[in-house]
Amino acid sequence: MAITLSVTGMTCSHCAHTVSKALKAVAGVEKVSVSFDTGRARVEGKAGPGVLIRAIEEEGYKAQVADSK
Repeated sequence: MAITLSVTGMTCSHCAHTVSKALKAVAGVEKVSVSFDTGRARVEGKAGPGVLIRAIEEEGYKAQVADSK
């Protein structure tokens, strides 16, 4: 299962690395791709969106499930 999240507050590659590290620490996550340019994080694995959003918000960023457009 893949989930794309919209992440606000990332302004540089260090921010993207921080979000990526937080997501990779979530149980069930298999692959993570984060871009501060697009403000998106794509996560593959068995973790649900709620736990992924909480992991991001614990790092000081805001997140929500991205539109499927």
